Amino acid sequence: MTLRWPSDDDLEAIWEQCQDAEMQRWTTIPVPYSRDDARMFVRHLVPGAWATGDGWTFAIEAEGRFVGSVSLRDLGAGRAELGYGAHPWARGRGLMARAVRLLLEWGFLERDLRSVLWQADRGNWASRRLAWRVGFTHDGLVRDALPRRDGLADAWVGTLRRGEEMTPRTPWLDVPVVRHPDVVLRPLQPADLPRIVEVRSDPEVQHWLQGHRESAPHTLASNAQFVDDRLEAAASGTGLDWAVADPMTDEYLGQVTLTGLVHRREAELAYWAHQDARGRGLTRTAAGLAVRHCFVPWEDGGLGLHRLRAEAADGNDSSHRLLRHLGFTRTGVSRQDTLLPDGSRADSVTYDLLATDLD
Repeated sequence: MTLRWPSDDDLEAIWEQCQDAEMQRWTTIPVPYSRDDARMFVRHLVPGAWATGDGWTFAIEAEGRFVGSVSLRDLGAGRAELGYGAHPWARGRGLMARAVRLLLEWGFLERDLRSVLWQADRGNWASRRLAWRVGFTHDGLVRDALPRRDGLADAWVGTLRRGEEMTPRTPWLDVPVVRHPDVVLRPLQPADLPRIVEVRSDPEVQHWLQGHRESAPHTLASNAQFVDDRLEAAASGTGLDWAVADPMTDEYLGQVTLTGLVHRREAELAYWAHQDARGRGLTRTAAGLAVRHCFVPWEDGGLGLHRLRAEAADGNDSSHRLLRHLGFTRTGVSRQDTLLPDGSRADSVTYDLLATDLD
C-alpha cells in the first residue's frame, strides 16, 4: 500500500467513487458530482490545503489501483481531524484501516500531532467501525454538530492520542444469524420498526415493562432511533439484540435482548413477542437459541459468558414459565420493583443461569 500525491491519473476513479450513494449520503461532496469537481479536488483543493498548512490529503494505492483518500485537517495546537473515503471496490477488505494507520503514524511523526479527532454522522456505521478498528475511542454524541446539505446532523466523536495503540479498545459484538426450523434470530433492521412499535404499544407489554410504558405513546417518529440505539449497544460491547423472524417470510415476530453485558462474564436476558406470534412457543425457542449462544465459548464464536440474569414481575406467569423451562434458578425478590399501570407496584423475581448448569 502507498499513500501518495493525488494525480490526474486518479480523476476517473475519484469521479466513480463520488457517484456512490453512500459517499453522497455521508459527505458534503457536490451532488451531482462531475468530472470537473474531481479535477478541482486534485488540482486545486488538495494542493491549496497543503500550501496553506490547513490539511494534508493523500491518495491511497493498493494492488495497482486507486483505493480512496485519507486526510488530516489541521486544528492547531498539535491537533488534527481525520477524514477518509473509499472507492466501492475497496470496501470490506481492510484496506482503509491499513491506510488510516499509515496516515496516523505519519501525522504523529512528521506533523508532531498529539491527538486526532474523528467525527461521523450518527448512523454512519461503516465509518464508526473503521475508527473503532484503528483504536479511536467513542466519546459520545454531539447534537447538531455537522453541517449537511439539508441542515445539521448529530455527530459521533472520538479521539486517538499519540502513543496509543491503533487497535480496538472494546469488543464490537456482531449479531450472528441463528437458524431453526421455527424461527430465525437475525440482526434488527429498519424495516422491523413498524412491528416493533406495535409491540411496544401493546397493553400487555405496557403492563409489565415499566420503561416502555413511561415512554408511551409509541410512534414511528418517537422510535426512530430504536434500531440504532440497539446497534450502539453491540458496537460498545454492552448488549446484543436479535430480531425473532419467520424463517419463510423474514417477518419480525419478536425480540431477544441481552443488556448489561460484561465481556465474557455475564448479561441480563429479556424478550418479548409480537401480538400475532404469541402462544406458539416461538419466544421460548428463540430465547433458548440465544441462551445457547451466550454460553458457547468465545473462541468458538459465542459470547463465552459465565452467567445470565433475568427478572420477571410477580404475576407475569408466562415469563416465569419460560425462564423455568430454560433452566433458570429463582434467586430472590426485588420488592415492589415494577410500577403497574394503576400506580401500584409488584415485586420483581430474580433468576440466574450458570454455564455449569447446562449440559
